[in-house]
Amino acid sequence: MRNEKFSDSRPPKMKVECLSQFTLFGNIMSIQSVNLANSPRDALLISFSDAKLSVVEYDPESHDLKTLSLHYFEEEDIKDGWTQQYHIPLVRADPENRCAVMSIYGKKLVVLPFKRENAIEETDIVDVKPMINPSHSGRAPILASYMIVLKDLNEKIDNIIDIQFLHGYYEPTLLILYEPVKTFPGRVAVRTDTCAMVAISINIQQKVHPVIWSVSNLPFDCTQAVPIKKPLGGTLIFSVNALIYLNQSIPPYGVSLNSIADSSTSFPLKPQDDLKISLDCAQVSFIANDKLVVSLKGGELYVLTLFADSMRSVRSFHFDKAASSVLTTCICVCEDNYLFLGSRLGNSLLLRFIEKDNYQVITIDDNEPTAKRTKTDSMSEPEKRLDSLNDCMASDVLDIKDVDELEVYGNERQTSMQITSYVFEVCDSLLNLGPCGNISVGEPVFLSEEFSASSELDLELVTTSGFGKNGALCVLQRTIRPQVVTTFTLPGCSNMWTVCKNDEKHAFLILSQEDGTLILQTGQEINEVDNTGFSTQGPTVYACNLGNNKYIVQVTPAGVRLLFGIQQLQHIPLDLGSPIVHASSADPYLALLAADGQVVTLTLRDTKGLVRLVVTKSNLANIPPVVSLCLYRDVSGLFTNKVADEFTNIPEQVPEPEVRNDVDNEDDLLYGDDIAFEMPTIATNVKPKSSKMWWRRYMVEVKPTYWLFLVRDNSNLEIYSMPEFRLSYIVRNLALGQKVLIDSLESVPMFMSNMSLPAGDNLSQREYEIKEILMVSLGNHGCRPLLLVRMENDLYIYQVFRFSRGNLKMRFKKLNHNIMYKPTQGSNIETENSDFYALQDRVPYMRYFSNIAGYNGVFICGVNPHWLFLTSRGELRTHPMLIDGDILSFVMFNNVNCPQGFLYYNKKEELRICVLPTHLSYDAPWPVRKVPLRCTPHFVTYHLESKTYCVVMSTAEPSTQYYRFNGEDKELTIEDRGDRFPYPPQEQFSLVLFSPVSWEVIPNTKIELDEWEHVTCLKNVSLAYEGTRSGLKGYIAVGTNYNYGEDITSRGRILIYDIIEVVPEPGQPLTKNRFKTIYAKDQKGPVTAISQVVGFLVSAVGQKIYIWQLKDNDLVGVAFIDTQIYTHQMLSIKSLILVADVYKSVSLLRFQEEYRTLSLVSRDFRPCEVYTIEFLIDNTTMGFLMSDSEKNLVLYMYQPEARESCGGQRLLRKADFHLGQSVNTFFRIKCKIGDSLEEQKQFSGADRRQITMFATLDGGLGYIMAVPEKTYRRLLMLQNVLVTHGSHTAGLNPKAFRTYRSWRKLQANPARGIIDGELVWSFLHLSLSEKHEVSKKIGTKIDEIIDDISDIQKLTAHF
Repeated sequence: MRNEKFSDSRPPKMKVECLSQFTLFGNIMSIQSVNLANSPRDALLISFSDAKLSVVEYDPESHDLKTLSLHYFEEEDIKDGWTQQYHIPLVRADPENRCAVMSIYGKKLVVLPFKRENAIEETDIVDVKPMINPSHSGRAPILASYMIVLKDLNEKIDNIIDIQFLHGYYEPTLLILYEPVKTFPGRVAVRTDTCAMVAISINIQQKVHPVIWSVSNLPFDCTQAVPIKKPLGGTLIFSVNALIYLNQSIPPYGVSLNSIADSSTSFPLKPQDDLKISLDCAQVSFIANDKLVVSLKGGELYVLTLFADSMRSVRSFHFDKAASSVLTTCICVCEDNYLFLGSRLGNSLLLRFIEKDNYQVITIDDNEPTAKRTKTDSMSEPEKRLDSLNDCMASDVLDIKDVDELEVYGNERQTSMQITSYVFEVCDSLLNLGPCGNISVGEPVFLSEEFSASSELDLELVTTSGFGKNGALCVLQRTIRPQVVTTFTLPGCSNMWTVCKNDEKHAFLILSQEDGTLILQTGQEINEVDNTGFSTQGPTVYACNLGNNKYIVQVTPAGVRLLFGIQQLQHIPLDLGSPIVHASSADPYLALLAADGQVVTLTLRDTKGLVRLVVTKSNLANIPPVVSLCLYRDVSGLFTNKVADEFTNIPEQVPEPEVRNDVDNEDDLLYGDDIAFEMPTIATNVKPKSSKMWWRRYMVEVKPTYWLFLVRDNSNLEIYSMPEFRLSYIVRNLALGQKVLIDSLESVPMFMSNMSLPAGDNLSQREYEIKEILMVSLGNHGCRPLLLVRMENDLYIYQVFRFSRGNLKMRFKKLNHNIMYKPTQGSNIETENSDFYALQDRVPYMRYFSNIAGYNGVFICGVNPHWLFLTSRGELRTHPMLIDGDILSFVMFNNVNCPQGFLYYNKKEELRICVLPTHLSYDAPWPVRKVPLRCTPHFVTYHLESKTYCVVMSTAEPSTQYYRFNGEDKELTIEDRGDRFPYPPQEQFSLVLFSPVSWEVIPNTKIELDEWEHVTCLKNVSLAYEGTRSGLKGYIAVGTNYNYGEDITSRGRILIYDIIEVVPEPGQPLTKNRFKTIYAKDQKGPVTAISQVVGFLVSAVGQKIYIWQLKDNDLVGVAFIDTQIYTHQMLSIKSLILVADVYKSVSLLRFQEEYRTLSLVSRDFRPCEVYTIEFLIDNTTMGFLMSDSEKNLVLYMYQPEARESCGGQRLLRKADFHLGQSVNTFFRIKCKIGDSLEEQKQFSGADRRQITMFATLDGGLGYIMAVPEKTYRRLLMLQNVLVTHGSHTAGLNPKAFRTYRSWRKLQANPARGIIDGELVWSFLHLSLSEKHEVSKKIGTKIDEIIDDISDIQKLTAHF
């Protein structure tokens, strides 16, 4: 890194940092940025299904998104009677910011015209100051939207595939790629080339939209259009097997990318030599005017270069395979040299691309008629030819024989072109857990024995994730489990510190007790030292290092000592009339707080080798008394009274004149160039050119500044600059927990005044006192300062952000977190001494650490201890550590035997020395370990007896074989379709055992299944073993199917394995487990689901469900029943079996063992595409939970007494909820109650309740759980108030989003009945005054709501 020379073309490797994130009540379908008139920064256009559009922009006042306008097009008359909408609402913005267009329902367009600020009607340029008025110079930047019905323009336009704005036209011109009459690959023989495109010119003033250009008979599998910027213009049309360049008034040019294109389309195409790719699922982005990077479905990155002739029309493509990368879902270029690959199937990547120095020279040859070829031959011999003569085709210029006619089109001979090739390097990656196809609960291997006595099971989650080469297993643990090195029992400790002597290793551990202070030396072992310069007679208030870890400072209630090692250099007795109770330091400053609110600051001075602490004079007022203080050293550069130039972001007022080419711009004169014919506009919407070397600002060393934070009795926060004690910032009513903290030194602007509500009597109550503040710098090189404010029962976390006005150019934004902070009750040591009591009350609960296993952050002690991380990735992570109960004190500890570890002191008076387990990554919403498999995982299940995981995975290889039906039997056929034919991939399935010790496949356990055999289900089943022994035993059961194609009957196998213990191979202790085949036989049909019921095996084979008994390694049929179309999930409890059908919803079956019969009890009669099912259990009631293809969760119950259940034949729908993510896997777990008796009393009834948890295909985890009626009513009222209480991001409505969706019109109303946890939890993030207001509306107290939420959080605090 050091010796690499950085320049414009070779920028350094950058990382991505998250600045802000927003949760929306709706799934984003399409997103575009646009620069609105007079705005200094872009706005975002976001579309949501079915047809909603929001315009949002960043609000510098509150570091949040503010909604500018909302557009809704879901009225019934717009839908034309259609109920099923599969067209994505696409949003596109005009490149010159004149309008935006959204396509809705595949048939209509919505146009959003933008206001163009013209200098003629505007005041002088100088007056237009951006961002002075919150609504951009008073007029809305977006005019009224209107709709274009495409059928009116052209009968045929329907089924829009893509819309794009074209470059280089005077009016905004929209290209529409569509398919008027649909076809599919099986019908290509009779109907092909169905796609077409039109370009319409949009005249916003007159609302007329003439079609100016159209092309029909494009290949049927066109996927997208890519507009090309000037000077080339035109568009590329991507189809699965071909790439076509179109431009108005120029003949099309297309190439076939593989040999399928020859037979599937009659559009004239040239074969692209030496290339066999297909562009389905391809993502594309420009990296230069004539170069695109294309990411294919297999993750290959190609650089596509367009070659133009003298007439600026593309005449050749060049593909260069540059790299192989992640399977890409979206792609975009940042800052000219970086490519961001967003992926749904793997980790998203940031790549840096730089040009290679060696380039190859290529001549574009235009295949002129042979007569003219002779005179050019001599000069072109050394050059490499891309085309050969026999590629002529009719629609091309090449067939024009007449020389004069050729002159009209221009002679396309062009001199040699050079091809730049690029090197791509990975700079950064973003973790992705999704898509979670299957989840399993297991036990972690490494658990310190101190924690193994707990009655609660210790669990971890393992989920399959990714696809193909991005396939992986993710191991998730929600809570942090420290690895304990050793434990001491030490009664009566109230606080502790570790200090260094000259280096990074900690030399002393200082423990404060009521009657004295213990000084422990921490070398190879830990022992007490006597006769030191430390004060050991009374308790210690604070200890730290100053002078670059060289000196130690000890603060006692009566004074301060400065030490070098154990030798005392200075002792300053301080008689302030009241004892010192709190202190804070930032090298070289130390600040002390006395019990009556006086503040004293000291500075370390080194004059001529004499080191002294000097008391600094301060002019701080002592009234109102200070209740907490914190010294802070800032290296973020945010605490400044001038805004640095590169962050102002206000564009230059005058655009630089563009350098014109010498060619005659006929096109520009006809259609107008970017700035050729335009009204004189204020050039605020010209993007600031990304300044050269923009990354320089991240390399600048920031000079540290020092600040003193004080909180006074009246809840005001004051920030003073050190060492001159200049008051620089005041925040009033810090305890109210406002969303944004603003500086009251400035005059308060009008529209902000409603924020400081009259606090009145709220603040006089003790629980709204501020107990402690802590200012820390986290993030990348300390660039993210956080202010933590601890109340009696609450915790606020604020982040500093830049703001352009005020004395210090910054504000504080409240960060949302889910830490339910509670102080430890009864933790204080019983004492007669009032001074010691006051000292104990001030013991800090928020402990900063700078290097524990390489992380820095804050540890929050208390009943609900949490780790708080904010790494250079920029996201706030909060991880609970509940395994050891309440934690009273915490400190980092770096020692020979415990490198980069920590110490903590719990309520049982144990001091534990621990390290943080490093096999997990903590910079994730839950601590996670991702185990790459490099192939697709399908199922994972935990085998309890052997403590191993069984995983089914598959790899795909292209295959030239297939089976053909020849009248009576199938025969294997081998096809040879030549080099350019992309053969279909053939999946090869295998079954392996994973050991949770090393997360590797146990050697010699891999079982390869037959060719063509696909695994459809995998379960750990408990079967009765009739034979030598009785009782139930766990087996691994696998159901398979031979997929030979649609002409050959499907058949499958049932495989049953036992995992047995064998003598391990020498040196490989993990090989003690292996599979033993119990049963493996063919069935009459495909085996699609498998389960167990009362010790029997249940399997769905074809359209029947069979019950089998395992007898002497054979399955004996017991009972069967006929079912619907395709049963793909089965679950059982006792003798009931819940069955899910792909199209026909759920059914409930019952097996009666004594009569050996299987019968249908009840079913849901509505058709529904079920994804997966699970039971929901609360004591004696049971519901059936189902997730469906429209991303809903539905709860059914069996209630034969109810009238509408027709005597129990119908399952009743009791609750439904739109999750917005597809769920493919559920599991159940019992509520977590804890060991203590009071908790068991508090959660009476919860001991028999179960939580149903799920993982989604978007990588989300969630749970659904029954709550008591009283809690439900209270939270339901809270939810109804919160829907309308505040504004939601992008103007979305949570109630509408969470309503059950179905494209079939239902006869009944949605049942609702499920509370939206995400919305209810947002109550915790409101400010105090808003919490009062909301709780008053529903007639309850804040505490009751918070208790309900915290009870739910406790009951679900697993893993």
